[in-house]
Amino acid sequence: MEEAIMSDQLLTALAFDGQLRVLVLDATGVVQEAVNRHKTWHTATAVLGRTLVGTLLLASNSKGDERLRVEILGTGPVGRIIAEGDAYGHVRGFVSNPQVALELNAIGKLDVAGAVGMPGNMAVRKLLGNKELFSGQVPLVSGELAEDFTYYMAVSEQTASCIGLSVLVNPDESVAKSGGFMIQVMPGATDETIDFIEKRIADLGRFSDLLESQPSLEALLDLLVGHGNSEVLSKKDVSFYCGCSKEAYGHGIQSLGRKEIQAMIDEDGGAEVVCHYCENHYDYSVQELEAIIAAGEAAGQEADAEEV
Repeated sequence: MEEAIMSDQLLTALAFDGQLRVLVLDATGVVQEAVNRHKTWHTATAVLGRTLVGTLLLASNSKGDERLRVEILGTGPVGRIIAEGDAYGHVRGFVSNPQVALELNAIGKLDVAGAVGMPGNMAVRKLLGNKELFSGQVPLVSGELAEDFTYYMAVSEQTASCIGLSVLVNPDESVAKSGGFMIQVMPGATDETIDFIEKRIADLGRFSDLLESQPSLEALLDLLVGHGNSEVLSKKDVSFYCGCSKEAYGHGIQSLGRKEIQAMIDEDGGAEVVCHYCENHYDYSVQELEAIIAAGEAAGQEADAEEV
């Protein structure tokens, strides 16, 4: 019998009769897609990958069409880090400076904290369309990001949690493995359960080693909380997904007004827009820009007529 191979999925479970909510995530393909699109070097890959994984974990609490945006800004060379996820397992993101490759840190690991840089801040916004439902901001406590996501959950969400994030990068800059977990303490959890899970997580060592060695998300779940102590509620696919489109960016160009668009026509003979999240390029010819001007003026005339 062949071992199960983990695909990009998020597993949600309850443990110890509902005292803990547990999420276990494999996002190797997600992070590899981000690498392919942004051409990140290994340290930037680890930074962006951990942020994408953390965002997927936090976004699992979203409902319906809500989106969750994470923005991290430290003093390190990667600059601003932004990721956005939703309840459907979609995530996208970028770093300002993708070509960052630092020396390994003191324990021989990718220097995520050095790339992020301290001091810094993490801001989390929950959005529905153009409406902001909630925002919270906390200072970075380590720059390693797992501790920073954990601190955010404790301070802004007031939920005691343990979060692990991992990205393993091959010598050829490809992603060997990436994933994470989040264990949330639910109301009514006993001190005995909390003590047990804290000791178990401490004894397990680095999550990256577990992620690489285990054949399935269920096996990882058993390692985290103990065999027979959990009930799987759901598994869903996750993916790097950006909903940008040429039409959407066309509306953005239209909002610039006739004068700005005409300057694009006269000075550049067209326009090019690049999506920061996914690096898709959209080209607009002179004819397309003229059509955007005409559509904007027609919409303005209709608005004026409605006011009258």
